Amino acid sequence: MTMTDTKTVPTFGYELIRDHVLSTILGKHESDILYWSGKELARKFQMFSMEETTSFFQEAGWGELTLERLTKNEAFYKLTGEPDLLQIEKRCFRLEAGFLAQQQQKLGGFLTECFEEKDLKKNVIQFHVKWDLKEKI
Repeated sequence: MTMTDTKTVPTFGYELIRDHVLSTILGKHESDILYWSGKELARKFQMFSMEETTSFFQEAGWGELTLERLTKNEAFYKLTGEPDLLQIEKRCFRLEAGFLAQQQQKLGGFLTECFEEKDLKKNVIQFHVKWDLKEKI
């Protein structure tokens, strides 16, 4: 399936796999494996700019990604969406974090990591993408 295909997956089916099957299979290694899986996805679905990631997130059903702040070596993104789709209190967002880190690393050319933080009161996920200007890739 390419990003231009218009097929959709029912939300319930997506939630079953994402929130129950994967967490059961991956167990205590879930967050690490999802992070590296997100990086691998980014290698397969390479963007030409970080702005493209917002539409990718929408098409993937991951939510609305917004760039909040950008500096010379870091970026702050906010992920929002319908509360029943994001499932912030239950879901691990390391897949999305790995995806953002790898896209930035490929586009910027510097070693990059991403960390996420849940804000349950505002129902958002904050992503902090940071790259090391001393570590050229």
